[in-house]
Amino acid sequence: MTQHQPAANPSPAEPAPQPTSAAKPGRLAIPDLISIGIFTALYFVCVCVATLVSTLIAGAGTIFLPAVAALICGPVFMLSVARVGKFGGITVMGVVIGLFLFVSGHFALSFVASVVFPLVGDLIARIGNYKNRLTILIGYVVFCYGLTGPILPLWFMKDAYVASLEARGKSAAYINDLFAQISVGSFFVAMAAILVCGLIGGWFGQRILKKHFVKAGIA
Repeated sequence: MTQHQPAANPSPAEPAPQPTSAAKPGRLAIPDLISIGIFTALYFVCVCVATLVSTLIAGAGTIFLPAVAALICGPVFMLSVARVGKFGGITVMGVVIGLFLFVSGHFALSFVASVVFPLVGDLIARIGNYKNRLTILIGYVVFCYGLTGPILPLWFMKDAYVASLEARGKSAAYINDLFAQISVGSFFVAMAAILVCGLIGGWFGQRILKKHFVKAGIA
């Protein structure tokens, strides 16, 4: 007579191992960096357009370039935030812009402004988890001040700025025309213009995002 062995108790199912290569939530991954690179390139295109537009402002085009850029770059910024939606995305975009400005011959102040203001804008947008329209809008306005790096030396580093213009072969007439608009009053006007244009451009960017990209499933 054969004796049956007792059936072994089934062991509890073990959890499936988690993939170690998956990106941690909230951290920038390679696809995010690729997206940031694309949106930064689009941002540069918008800044080039803003440069052309600002030349039409007689006598004061240079100091109003950041404001004009703030007015037209809103859709690119908003789409970038919607696609990436992680801390560091706005900062990386600012760092790339700052490096470009520095390499192209601007003062180191250009790089500093392009890092500090985007970083602060990134922190503000993070408060709303990159989904709150108000915090994103405020973050965009702060981000727009990152382009003040090339123009701040006009008020705070005049001698060094004049020397750099002379080294590049600019005439005395050009330099005099450039600094004819530089005063304490023009500084506050230029900064206020960035605030107003940033609010308008950011609001418009959010409208475009909601009306076209969200409905299309792109953002």
